[in-house]
Amino acid sequence: MGRPALEVADIFREHGPAWREAQRGHLSLAQLKVMSAITQCRTAALGGHVLRCEGCGTDQIAYNSCRNRHCPKCQSVAAQRWLAARQADLLPVEYYHVVFTLPAPIADIAYTNKAAIYGLLFDVAASVLQTIAADPRHLGARIGATLVLHTWGSALTHHPHVHGIVPGGGLSPNGKTWVACRPGFFLPVRVLSRLFRRRFIEELQRLHETGKLRFFGEHECLSDAHAFSHWLAPMRRCEWVVYAKRPFAGPEAVLAYLSRYTHRVAISNSRLLALDGRGVTFRWKDYRAKGRTRHKTMTLAPEEFMRRFLLHVLPGGFHRIRHYGLLANGTRKASLAAARQLLGVQAEVPASAGDAAAHDEPGLKPPTFVCRHCGQTLTVLLWLAPDCSIRAPPRATP
Repeated sequence: MGRPALEVADIFREHGPAWREAQRGHLSLAQLKVMSAITQCRTAALGGHVLRCEGCGTDQIAYNSCRNRHCPKCQSVAAQRWLAARQADLLPVEYYHVVFTLPAPIADIAYTNKAAIYGLLFDVAASVLQTIAADPRHLGARIGATLVLHTWGSALTHHPHVHGIVPGGGLSPNGKTWVACRPGFFLPVRVLSRLFRRRFIEELQRLHETGKLRFFGEHECLSDAHAFSHWLAPMRRCEWVVYAKRPFAGPEAVLAYLSRYTHRVAISNSRLLALDGRGVTFRWKDYRAKGRTRHKTMTLAPEEFMRRFLLHVLPGGFHRIRHYGLLANGTRKASLAAARQLLGVQAEVPASAGDAAAHDEPGLKPPTFVCRHCGQTLTVLLWLAPDCSIRAPPRATP
């Protein structure tokens, strides 16, 4: 696949230096590191290697990737590795897609409290799913869920929500039977929404009482307990958006969905259309419209585009893909083994794992680099040292 005509890196290279200077003191170190990583990705700055094709004899230069999780060019390989590991976890049941969204006022304060509120969004959504599923009036089973955090809307606005991928059933309380959902129906969305709203507001109030929330600018007054309670009151009455889509059409569709969502960034290079005197033009989808009118174009000033893109930089070490219940990391292997035994199926060895085992034999290991012209093996002739490192805190002087 050829290089896109326009990349996020091009925008950062052309307009980033002046904007960084104008925003001095207002950009976090994490945001500066993301800008630097994306700008240097697959350039001589990070080093690389010179390759020669054994077939056509042409020489090629391949530069190293930055591997930053916010970089549009570095997610495909990471997604493939993650999917290969997840393929072994699929069960022969229907899978459902559930989405939990925060109201706009709470999304506003989430920007300055990312770790606390994003983590709360994960934990409350997972707790609500497991609580309602365990209720005998609905399913009466212990379920598992994989949750993926997205913080953006299609127009790069701050819109935190989690996508949940949930098997359509679970283990009975005694663990001796598999309890399946009704065909085409998972859990009542209205019940999920009400419990999600109540639990989230309770936990948000608890975070405030323990002093774990910070407020700035127009929200600085919310540091006061009475003002915060008054601000929360309308949230108890408004509708919180929780919805469940139709079940996926088989495990392959689940993997296809995951490949699009798990390692997605705020905007892909393929959505960028132009960078000119008017600004940055890109495609976006208006979900309030219907039919073909949903697909629109938007033009933003480069400074506004970069500001919106950097809204979605996550705190260091924050996990944006998490597993709960039967799929929790500590108990996944035993839970899935029990589920397969009750469903009467055996665990399948993923194709990637089988291929890897075959390639362990001498002479069968696939080449690391393949020529894009003729498909033959590329041999590394020379390693290129990086010109400079990605921006980091200054080293302490001895």
